[in-house]
Amino acid sequence: MAACGAPNPVPGMTLSRRALEMLATAAVAVAVAAALYLYAVVIAGRMQRDAEQAAVPKAALDQPAPDFTVLTTAGAFTLRSATTPVFLEIFATWCTHCREEVPTIDRLYAAYRGRVAFVGVSGSSTGMDGFAASSASDVLAWRARYHVSYPIAYDAGEAVAAQYLQNGFPTIAVIDRNKIVRYLAAGEVDYATLDAALRGVLAPH
Repeated sequence: MAACGAPNPVPGMTLSRRALEMLATAAVAVAVAAALYLYAVVIAGRMQRDAEQAAVPKAALDQPAPDFTVLTTAGAFTLRSATTPVFLEIFATWCTHCREEVPTIDRLYAAYRGRVAFVGVSGSSTGMDGFAASSASDVLAWRARYHVSYPIAYDAGEAVAAQYLQNGFPTIAVIDRNKIVRYLAAGEVDYATLDAALRGVLAPH
């Protein structure tokens, strides 16, 4: 029975040693050029991302607060238009610490409503179950489940989080009437600390 073995070279197509060396050199050159091109693309991408991130104003203590606009459960909110101090929370619906902080912020909202503008803004692309994508309905479900009384907003692009988020959720910022950040911290914060921060921005200077 006939079977295929090693391929037979086509007459007249045998390559010389010199030709093989030239082909090998050319292949190496092409590989090096491709690697350099890919490296350049990666570096350019990183530089572009770094430039974009640098262009986003970042919140810092005792510095001007980056402006933002969100649509909250109480209507549109724009920082630059606020006439009172602002209490800002960046939260994630999957975050246990954010849930634990809700009663504290609810209590502050009840005490300072009308004198301080409160707004909570979602800052994660992950939803309440830790798997599904975040959405406006996810944020509203979180509000209902944990009895959030203060205005909150779904920020699909996470733009406010890009400006204010510190080392984790929740991040809380207290901004005075002159739009200067006077308090900025991440994690659960007790009532007394936040109450003192609000009294500080309400005190006459």
